[in-house]
Amino acid sequence: MIEHRPQIPTRDGACETFICHPERGGPFPIVIFYMDAPAIREELRDMARRIAASGYYVMLPNLYYRSGVLELPSMTGPDAEAVRARMFELMGSLSIPLVMSDTEGLLAHAAADGAAAPGSVGTVGYCMSGQYAANAATHFPDRVTAAASFYGVSLVTDRPDSPHLAGDKTKAELYFGCAETDRWAPPEMVAALQASMSASPARAEVEIYPGADHGFAFPQRAVYNPRAADRHWERLLALFARNL
Repeated sequence: MIEHRPQIPTRDGACETFICHPERGGPFPIVIFYMDAPAIREELRDMARRIAASGYYVMLPNLYYRSGVLELPSMTGPDAEAVRARMFELMGSLSIPLVMSDTEGLLAHAAADGAAAPGSVGTVGYCMSGQYAANAATHFPDRVTAAASFYGVSLVTDRPDSPHLAGDKTKAELYFGCAETDRWAPPEMVAALQASMSASPARAEVEIYPGADHGFAFPQRAVYNPRAADRHWERLLALFARNL
């Protein structure tokens, strides 16, 4: 596996990005992996490596670069409450337009890297970033052909860029994997998302993972659910294989 961490120029500075891809057989289709709220950590890098091992050029950008933050301390230590408050502050500093601007920089960087294939791009986001994965499909309709959100939040809002409206704006295949128990994405939000996708011309699926809680795919979380996590990997890699 080839790994490097370039500082990728954006409109607002330089975004440190973890990039990994196989050593042989390239160039590889691009997958942009948008981080979740607790910031960059080895847990996410390992997940990026797992995607890359299936034959992809994976980009994991540090979305908190504007705040000068790469990693956060553990939320299980004595300062857990303060760390959690800082996490929500950082999460609130982001917006769909900002992350889409960063995505422009990521794609420009990949275009100059011989290991990255031109053409179709896949995106995936977890928790806060499910909305970014879906919006990449609408902001870059000529590039993004597959987008996946897992236990995404803010998927149904009153904003014009709400992810539940993506089905009318993209030809990409969309997948939303939702936890059965999720206070950040309650059943009524998931039902509204499903109704909107069903009414659109999109190739889209909204799937509920029985017995799973928000965060089920992260192996370092107490809510990690091996069965649901395995299904998530199956769905994600099959989505990319069909479209990239």
